[in-house]
Parts: sequence; structure tokens; C-alpha cells
Amino acid sequence: MLEKNNISSPFIAKTFQLFEYQYFNNIIYRQYCDLLRRNPDNVARIEELPFLPISFFKTHKIVSGTFNPQTVFFSSGTTSMQPSKHYIKDLSLYERSFTESFCHFYGSIENYTFLALLPNYQENPNSSLIYMIDKMMQLSTLPYNGYFLDNHQTLFDRLLQLKTARCRVILFGVSYALLNFAEHYRLSFPELIVFETGGMKGRRKELVKEELHAILTAAFGVSKIHSEYGMCELLSQAYSNGNNIFYTPPQMKFLLRDERNPLVHSTTLDTGLINVIDLANEHSCAFIATDDLGRRRHDGGMEILGRMDSAEVRGCNLLIGM
Repeated sequence: MLEKNNISSPFIAKTFQLFEYQYFNNIIYRQYCDLLRRNPDNVARIEELPFLPISFFKTHKIVSGTFNPQTVFFSSGTTSMQPSKHYIKDLSLYERSFTESFCHFYGSIENYTFLALLPNYQENPNSSLIYMIDKMMQLSTLPYNGYFLDNHQTLFDRLLQLKTARCRVILFGVSYALLNFAEHYRLSFPELIVFETGGMKGRRKELVKEELHAILTAAFGVSKIHSEYGMCELLSQAYSNGNNIFYTPPQMKFLLRDERNPLVHSTTLDTGLINVIDLANEHSCAFIATDDLGRRRHDGGMEILGRMDSAEVRGCNLLIGM
């Protein structure tokens, strides 16, 4: 069990410090905790922490403390969807979080060339993903970083150029844009790291991950497709280097909650809905109950199984009408 008095763990110590701070300084989170009868006096284990439903970022202003935000990140999605909003007090905290998360798994940002095929994200001027990739391109010491929108021939030519130059290259792409590219172009670039960053966004028929990744590995001539588990509501990212299995950086942790009882979560459940602790979320809420289904791996990884329809997630409407 992960307990409050386990002072040997910096993560646990920081978790409970942040829980106490956000309970007293985040109005919406405190109301939610009080409805569950959870507070710093009676929560002694991580398994007892209240996790705020992620949908509240669509309907409430989730902030800890009082501040004028440097920016507000909006979630991506179809135009008919109400976006989530994440009010950012300190962009340097986000920058430190995503650079540390990336470097934890892939090494120094300076050593990569970054390419991006993210047309729908570029249409969102308040995208946290675009902000992250912009900064990575700035930190890169190598030439030829850039965005390509729907310029597939230009992207293909750039990839061939970088392959010939034996550069370390990362391509970030949203699923439908990568598929559009894959329908017309083929190359063999085994050293390329392809990051598939999200779903079809209403642009194409959804595919199961295995089918999607099989198409993309064949098109780019790589052995696997990488992925990033990040979202507007979080300031940290988990990463997968293949097979849709994600690992968290030191400031982030996955837990699972029971699908039938969302108030029951554990570090030992094998399958369930994913709760996230993100210690970088100091000024919003560090304890988020997502709508994603996950399966715990024996090595500490989390296999993402898909997303549960929000209408099916029980226990998440306690504050409706507030």
C-alpha cells in the first residue's frame, strides 16, 4: 500500500502535500471531496484519494489558488464537442514537465529533428501539444524541423533527405493524417520514430490500434509505432515505444478504478478505468479520473484498451447544477 506516512518516497510525500494544498485551495475539487467525505484528515493512502472526473474541465474552471493565467489550453476534437480548458499559471512548469518526461524515455531533445503532421491541432491555437512541439523544435540543435499540414510530398522528400543524412528524426502525427500519407507514400526508414498522437477526430473511420499500427509500420518501414499519452488536462506525458503499452515519468502515476464502482481504485487492480496522478498539475488538479480503459502490465506499464463512453461512467455527475 502507498501510504501517507511512507516518507521514504518523495512521490508519496509530494502527492499528499499537493492533495492537502488543492483541497484547501481548489473550490471545485474541495466540493467534490466533501461530497465523497474525503479530506486530508481521513485520507491516509493513495487508494483513498478522490480523483476528479476529467469531464469537469469542460464544465468548470479547475484552478488551485487565484491567478491570472499565462495561457489557457483547449482540448482538440470535433467542432460539435465542448472543449476542456486548462488554465495555466506558469508555462515554465509545463515546459519543465514535458522536457523531463521526454528526456526520461528518449534522451536529449537537442539531438532530434522534429517533424509534425498535425493539421487539426494546428487549427487550434491553444493546443498544448502544439505548444510542446514548438518548444521541442526550438530546443533542437538540428536543421529541418517543421510542420507539414497536408503537404505530403514535401514531408516525403524531407524524410528521404534526413534518412540519407542519417539524422535522428521524430515524426509526430495524428492518426488520420498519418493514414492519409500512408495511402500514397512508402519508404524504408527503420531509424525513424513515428509518434501516433490521437484518433481520427471525425475525419476517418476509427481503426483498432493493431490495424492502424500495422498500416503505419508498413508505410514508414519501421518495426513499431510509438505513442504519447498526454492531454489538455495534464501537464505530464506517458510514453509507449510500441504495442500501446505506456510508462509514466517520475512525476506521474497510473492507478485503476473499478468500472462498476468509480470510487474504488487501487494500485493492484488488473483492469479498469484509468486514474492519473500528475504532480505537475500544481495549479489545477493533480488527481484526474479519465474515461480511458487500461490493463496493468507486470512490468509496471499500462496497456490502453480504449475509451469508455462518458455516458457510461457512473458517479461523475455529483456536481451537476453547481
